[in-house]
Amino acid sequence: MTTTIKNGNLSAEIKHFGAELISLKTNQNREYIWEGNPEFWGKHSPILFPIVGTLKDNSFYHNEIEYHLSRHGFAREMLFELIHATENSATFSIQSSEETLKVYPFKFELQLIYTLNENNLSIAYKVTNKGKYTMPFSIGAHPAFALPNQFENYAIAFEKEEPLEYYLLEDDLISNKTKKLDVTNKKIPLTYELFENDALIFKALQSKSLTISENGNPILTVHFEGFPSLGIWTKMNAPFLCIEPWFGYSDTNENSGNLFEKEGIQILESNATFHSKFSIEIL
Repeated sequence: MTTTIKNGNLSAEIKHFGAELISLKTNQNREYIWEGNPEFWGKHSPILFPIVGTLKDNSFYHNEIEYHLSRHGFAREMLFELIHATENSATFSIQSSEETLKVYPFKFELQLIYTLNENNLSIAYKVTNKGKYTMPFSIGAHPAFALPNQFENYAIAFEKEEPLEYYLLEDDLISNKTKKLDVTNKKIPLTYELFENDALIFKALQSKSLTISENGNPILTVHFEGFPSLGIWTKMNAPFLCIEPWFGYSDTNENSGNLFEKEGIQILESNATFHSKFSIEIL
């Protein structure tokens, strides 16, 4: 089942399974979201919750009990309930259950709110701690943008001039190794060689937006004010690019297994609510 929202400029289609954005089109019918061809990657824009990336040994400990949680968590594999909709907005929700408590022993509600406004789609996250105790979590976005022309015809531009140092993954965990992107006028031409070691992971950035250009013309900007971290990823020879604003990232080999000590983790008090939002602007 899907829900479609519209305004005079754009339409967005969201799948109830995973509350996943599967289409963002202009009224000229240009599609900006990756089609999800499983030959490369069978997803479009999954939500990453209650972890981002991979845990060491895919496990953590809480109150001396070991729990197993797969990469990027379980929200992307759950059926969300549509709890509110208008012509240009839709709100989806999941709550903790017997099944989620087996792998993540914290009570929560997660809402995703999609809203179209002129040439923007905003995607808001609302996490509420429904339990009696503090709750550790990460949350992140993973939208894949369709790049229908030659990959080398595209470039990305960061909002600010800054040293763009990223961390390398080893066996899906964050290593201590870093590299720097070569930047000219805040712009980086896209090549598949950039991603030969998997995603580019920025633990911290001054820039709070990133623009994709096609043949020198800007086509969209992802705005991620408030998100401390960012991933950029594609698969070799795949015609898409993921721009991923995050609160948190994969474990390192030094992680203790205690989520409360995990680098980049968010801590939410009992009955408190966390809010964040990013947006996609079509240019």
